[in-house]
Amino acid sequence: MASSADTFKPGPKLNRFLSRPRPMLIGGKWVLAQSGKTFEVLNPATEEPLAAVAEGDREDIELAVRAARRAFESGPWPRITPSERGKLLWKLADLLEQNLEEFATLETLDNGKPLTVARVADVPLAVDLFRYMAGWATKIEGNTIPISVPYAPGAEFFSYTLREPVGVVGQIIPWNFPLLMAAWKIGPALATGCTVVLKPAEQTPLSALRLGELILEASYPPGVVNIVPGFGETAGAALAAHPDVDKVAFTGSTEVGKQIVKAAGASNLKKVTLELGGKSPNIVYGDADLKTAIPGAASAIFFNHGQCCCAGSRLYAEKNVFDKVVEGVAAEAKKIRLGPGMNPKTEMGPLVSQEQLTRVCSYIESGLAEGAKTVVGGKRAGNRGYFVEPTIFVNTRPTMKVIREEIFGPVVAAIPFSDPEEIVSSANNTVYGLAAAVWTRDVSKAHRLARQLRAGTVWINCFNIFDAALPFGGYKQSGWGREMGHAALELYTEVKAVTVRL
Repeated sequence: MASSADTFKPGPKLNRFLSRPRPMLIGGKWVLAQSGKTFEVLNPATEEPLAAVAEGDREDIELAVRAARRAFESGPWPRITPSERGKLLWKLADLLEQNLEEFATLETLDNGKPLTVARVADVPLAVDLFRYMAGWATKIEGNTIPISVPYAPGAEFFSYTLREPVGVVGQIIPWNFPLLMAAWKIGPALATGCTVVLKPAEQTPLSALRLGELILEASYPPGVVNIVPGFGETAGAALAAHPDVDKVAFTGSTEVGKQIVKAAGASNLKKVTLELGGKSPNIVYGDADLKTAIPGAASAIFFNHGQCCCAGSRLYAEKNVFDKVVEGVAAEAKKIRLGPGMNPKTEMGPLVSQEQLTRVCSYIESGLAEGAKTVVGGKRAGNRGYFVEPTIFVNTRPTMKVIREEIFGPVVAAIPFSDPEEIVSSANNTVYGLAAAVWTRDVSKAHRLARQLRAGTVWINCFNIFDAALPFGGYKQSGWGREMGHAALELYTEVKAVTVRL
């Protein structure tokens, strides 16, 4: 493991942010929880307290939804032009970019990921998302439609559609990419003219709260964005069930996603979008360029400590290259330097929490108990911080939990295949359908397989390629709807048809 970063001292600006309890943003003001409660946020690399945060509950969600409703219906926000909305989003992107180092450091301390990754991925991707959505604010358009009305012969009509904002949106985000997930949610909501109540994950609320400070600095009208940290069972559940929320957008586990659907249906049948779990197949053919496929397969599962919903956790390799692929990925795993994210030599940080460490280790134990074998890894690393070794399983069966269930950690099962036709059914043999990848030099084969795989994203000779213009979401139990791209805007708007008799 890389040496400890216990000696890290935040700069004056960040130290001020962390040194006092963080309130919540409601109606353009920073306020304490109605209960007066706070909760501790821990540094996952040291297990030590990092900050105290206001603990939102049902009463706080009620206040936030009221503020968002006022802003949507009677504040200045409905009168702001699309061009002005775009400028506000661009201004937020500029402010975020200007504070890149602070946000990257905050994300590393809070989530555990390497600072080098947060600098080049999390923060720049969030900046790019806001700028991309800023461009769409002026391009949300309706249509004119020539209609024929058989029961009104000779009558003439002029018909057109309008795209209008859904309204008040409740957004619940996960802890694996805290800032980026906030951007994915807030960006399209603001571009379309909605107002937002954001509930960040209780494990990682700090970057969302700091983003709230930038939103105020950018002069967004009060109540347009409200940020209520708290626990899923209380604040999250209250937001999903609130009768005055018009839509809820959630990223997280499939299990919780199903609970949100029930809550939304039981209250006011609000619109729901879900980006949920995955068990992505990563398929390496014998004709693949192994010099890129092997490190690509390693990155597919070990990036972000395996805490990616689209992680390539089922590695299928054709039999004639299976041993070479497994040996190569194992060699890559052994080279990975574990340690605190603030250490510049660290390549993999800790898991986000004790709960997640326990979960991942229990899956490793399950795999071993069911007869799978580890080629590398297979246990917790060290005795301080939530570190687990990069792990590769072989000798698995389709019925094993490590094959069927999402682990959400740096654990991959390597599976040989010999029949190129059967690989499709094996790859699709899952309740999930978020992502998949194919490694081959045969372009026709790659395109053919891409059509056959039941997944919302298919990467060919690459993995984890994201862009604000690319829609991202899943088939089956990996969710409803899409994040990013033009597709996301459609999910934050209503279509109204207007017909005038001439």
